[in-house]
Amino acid sequence: MITVTPTALGGVLVVEPRVFGDHRGFFMESFNRREFADATGCGAEFVQDNHSRSGRGVLRGLHYQINQPQGKLVRAIAGTIFDVAVDVRKSAPTFGKWVGVELSAESHRQLWVPAGFAHGFLVMSESADVVYKTTDYYAPEHERCILWNDPAIGIDWPDGVACPLLSSKDAAGVRLADADVFA
Repeated sequence: MITVTPTALGGVLVVEPRVFGDHRGFFMESFNRREFADATGCGAEFVQDNHSRSGRGVLRGLHYQINQPQGKLVRAIAGTIFDVAVDVRKSAPTFGKWVGVELSAESHRQLWVPAGFAHGFLVMSESADVVYKTTDYYAPEHERCILWNDPAIGIDWPDGVACPLLSSKDAAGVRLADADVFA
């Protein structure tokens, strides 16, 4: 059975699978649809798996799709990341608030980021492989990006992130006040 811990943002959950380890290594179910639905109350249907590899100091995000919004179940299978979700639902009492969780290959923790939230992560280890399941297909025409350092959000990124490595798309992100958001 998985363990689910709510965060300060309603719907964003830390998911910890049961890990069986011994002198040979470990075994775990990284996802079991029935257990996930029972533990979270969310009947998410995943349609796409993504895998990225990044070096230390790479920051990806804060991304979301304004149409075809995606829920994401995120985990690090190598290395360590600081994973962030930002509420971009204008009508939510937590609009513009964020939560951050360290995910690592060693902890096996996952973060469930429902649709309606922007998502991003910072690589804290020498490199990291991140995999995530999505509830809708990638649609670049609907993708939006909020600036990682928007002072209105005020994400407290881990030390040493004065100048993260960004893609040109992420560097051109907009402030939350200027972003397309959900009603």
